[in-house]
Amino acid sequence: MGLEKVLTKMTKFRDVADEPPGGSRGAVTITDVANAAGVSASTVSYVITGKRTISPATRRRVEETIRTLGYRRRSGSPAPRAGVLAVAVPLLGDRQLGLEMEFFSAAAGAARELGFDLLLVTDDEGTSGLHRVTSAGLADAVIVLDAGEDDPRVPVLLASGRPAVLVGAPGRQRGLASVALDFAPAGLACLHRLADLGHRSIAHLGPPVTRPGHRLRYLTGFAENVRAAAEERGVAVVSRPCAPSADDVARCLDELFAEDGPTALVVHDEAVLPLVMTALGQRGRQVPGDVSVVAVCSDTVAGQQRIRPTAVVVPAAELGALAVRRAVHQLDNGPVAEPDVVFPRLVEGESTAAVVREEVPLPRG
Repeated sequence: MGLEKVLTKMTKFRDVADEPPGGSRGAVTITDVANAAGVSASTVSYVITGKRTISPATRRRVEETIRTLGYRRRSGSPAPRAGVLAVAVPLLGDRQLGLEMEFFSAAAGAARELGFDLLLVTDDEGTSGLHRVTSAGLADAVIVLDAGEDDPRVPVLLASGRPAVLVGAPGRQRGLASVALDFAPAGLACLHRLADLGHRSIAHLGPPVTRPGHRLRYLTGFAENVRAAAEERGVAVVSRPCAPSADDVARCLDELFAEDGPTALVVHDEAVLPLVMTALGQRGRQVPGDVSVVAVCSDTVAGQQRIRPTAVVVPAAELGALAVRRAVHQLDNGPVAEPDVVFPRLVEGESTAAVVREEVPLPRG
């Protein structure tokens, strides 16, 4: 049984669309939000509950109006603390198990130290599960993973009035606490390190552009900075999408090495990394003797490889603990401070070496 059905059976609460017109005296109502945003009251309700799909532009307008007017769902007397922090995770096929394990382990440890438990909220039907958790008072605060621009979960959090922390890529702030993961400097460090080793043809293996999202693996700025540094250093870089399957990895490598091929790979997906290392061995290419490899992954996945790769290590544990502390800080009446920014670091391993053969630079692409 899905979370939404379970919570429906467990709780009885009034939907935001059922809020009486006018609400309590002096309170901002759904009608006020609707009038200010130029939409119907039902549209505002759908934005908050996630019961229907609303266009990003309309959702953004409603969100900004909720924030500006300070609308909060009507509630009765303040409830005692539940001692629970909800962690909202999009239910995606993109599984980054090493990152997830590190994040949730650190978050659970920090929560226990502060007297809280964690409630995992997964919802593949939009924002309805998150709406139900906040409406029913099942959690004192919410941590939202993989938060990005125009995230449909933001209006739910703004309307709930509960403390919330967004964990995601750097972006504009909307009145909610946030912990940002900034990959841009790591992109520069990665390319400069390979260029220092003499590499002049590099392939960047990223996720397929058609995939819906990338939990705790924010791509903003990384690929752009790799290309910018490559141009500065006179290095040719090609980018290829590569899904975490043996067949797709084989296809990708066969295309790259059809002729001379690159002397270095940047593997920007921890689920793809072991497949790439295996496929290179099957093709008789030694790492790092024939080809250097830099991974973007968790410390856990880096440690599971046959040789420890040079890696841009994602600090998932730091993110988990920091997000919990920011949530509890707000529960203790602390203000919403400036966003915390966490930077992945490049850690030298055994998978990179200086170029030992003549090479023909790849065409730029």
